[in-house]
Amino acid sequence: MQDRVAELTQRMLRKKLFVVLSTATGGPDQLKPHLAAHLDYMIALEKKGVVFASGPFTEADGSPGRYGMTILRAGNAAEARRHAEADPFVVAGLRSFEVREWTVMEGSLAIRVNFSDQTLEVN
Repeated sequence: MQDRVAELTQRMLRKKLFVVLSTATGGPDQLKPHLAAHLDYMIALEKKGVVFASGPFTEADGSPGRYGMTILRAGNAAEARRHAEADPFVVAGLRSFEVREWTVMEGSLAIRVNFSDQTLEVN
């Protein structure tokens, strides 16, 4: 059994990332004035290669919910925490968060680039 597990896992990615699970502590009306600053901050981290993926969880009715998740490329949990603490929502006291280390073992990513119209599709 252990030999089979070793065989199956030996070539897996084992990429360390950090997941920031956040919760809104204020209502949508309180978040709105800080939304542009939050988006500017997240886009800047994305451009630097720090943000792998980020966004809100969706409620059953289809609306954005109180919870969000951001996956960061960081050297360690302390670095990931510093990025999360600098989020304008957190600075304003409108979001709390926890940081968890995540090891990516399996999955896939497909990107299709159409040169003719310069469109991109991510699957």
